[in-house]
Amino acid sequence: MAELVADCSRCGARKITFDLTQENLIGVKYNWQRWYEAYCVCRNCRRSSIFVLAQDVDADKDIVHKNGLVKLTGSVNRLMRIEGLITKKDEASVHPPQHLPAPIEAAFREGATCLAVGCCNAAGTMFRLCVDLATRSLLPEGDIEGLNAKVRRDLGLRLPWLFANNRLPAALHDLSSCIKDDGNDGAHAGTLGKEDAEDMLDFTTALLERLYTEPEDLRLAQARREERRAAAKKDA
Repeated sequence: MAELVADCSRCGARKITFDLTQENLIGVKYNWQRWYEAYCVCRNCRRSSIFVLAQDVDADKDIVHKNGLVKLTGSVNRLMRIEGLITKKDEASVHPPQHLPAPIEAAFREGATCLAVGCCNAAGTMFRLCVDLATRSLLPEGDIEGLNAKVRRDLGLRLPWLFANNRLPAALHDLSSCIKDDGNDGAHAGTLGKEDAEDMLDFTTALLERLYTEPEDLRLAQARREERRAAAKKDA
C-alpha cells in the first residue's frame, strides 16, 4: 500500500504515516512534474486529509508516470514533495480581475482567501493594499499644486485628490469611502465585519477592472480586428 509520512492537521501527530488510498492528477508542470491531490488516512486518528503533492525534481519521474501513486509500495515521500493541504481556504470563489500586474493579483488573491475563511480584517488590509498599489502610478511626476508628499504617501488623501483631478472615474467615488474608513479599521483597529470587507472587495474589483481589465480587453480586441483585416487583405 502507498504511504505518506506527514504531520496530521486533524490530531496534531507529527511525522505520522498516512495510508494513501486515492489520487487525482490535477496538472503537469515543465512537461514532466505531475501534481496530485491525494486522499490520505492518518494511522493515528483514522481521519482523512487531502494533500497536494508534486513530483520531486530529484526523483525517478518514470515510476510515477507509469504507476501513479496508489499503486506504489512504501512511502511516496521519496518521489513526491508535499505542497500543501486542501482546506477551507480553497473555498475562495472570488477570482481577481484579468490582466493585473503580478503584485496586485497576489494581494487580491490573498485578500479573497482571507475573506473566504472569515479573516475580515486581514482581507480588508489586502484589498486596501491592492488599491494603494494600483493608484500610485496614477499620480503625475513633479511639483503639482495640492499634491505634496503626504498626499502621495497616504491612500486616504490620495484618493480624494485623484477624484478631484479626474484621474479616477467619478462613478467610483461613492464606493471609495470604504477604503479610507474600513481599510484603516482593518489595519489598525481590527474591527472589520464581513459586510465591511465585502464593500472593500466590491470597490477594489470595480477599480481594478477600470484600470487594467477594460483597457487591456479593448487593446486585445483592437489587435484581433487588425489581424482579421490584415488576413482579409492578404486573401483578397
